[in-house]
Amino acid sequence: MGKAGRTAGGTVRHLVPALALALAVLAPPAYAGPRTSTPPPPWLYRYSYSLGLHPFTGPDAVRAQLTDHFWMFPVSGSCPARIRPADECDLLGGNPVRVESAAGDHLQIATLPGHDLGEGLHIRFTFTRTLGFHYLVVGAWQDRPTPCTEAVLCGAASRAGAWALWRVLAGTLALSAYAA
Repeated sequence: MGKAGRTAGGTVRHLVPALALALAVLAPPAYAGPRTSTPPPPWLYRYSYSLGLHPFTGPDAVRAQLTDHFWMFPVSGSCPARIRPADECDLLGGNPVRVESAAGDHLQIATLPGHDLGEGLHIRFTFTRTLGFHYLVVGAWQDRPTPCTEAVLCGAASRAGAWALWRVLAGTLALSAYAA
């Protein structure tokens, strides 16, 4: 092999590690779930939605925008305009929930007896930011199976309805995040 072949091959061999390093640094990190010391629960669903570019807004500010103006929640029902941990209220349709936590980068609610989806469904809304782009990750799990989640058709309809509902929330937050 001539000198030109060795030089080109050597250049490529030196560029590959640099390219791999650049991709590792620039690629958005994978979402690892809520920051807890315990492994995540078995998810009923987990959806991620882009909220757009908001380089001067932190994830906690977007969460505060929602919890301080809860009327933006698409099914806020008779809940107060500002929600706090331990608040209990009825979402649209008389579906009771309790606010389990609302701090930092997340909001978590749990369904109570009388909710259409059954008691013990936990829904966590986590807000993240990567390179100025914000995301809403919504995950749900339950303490024990309900009649709906045990029925294939009802469970599928519930997950599809949740995807659409949280998509509406993401669209609202994409706009309101500018005010956060």
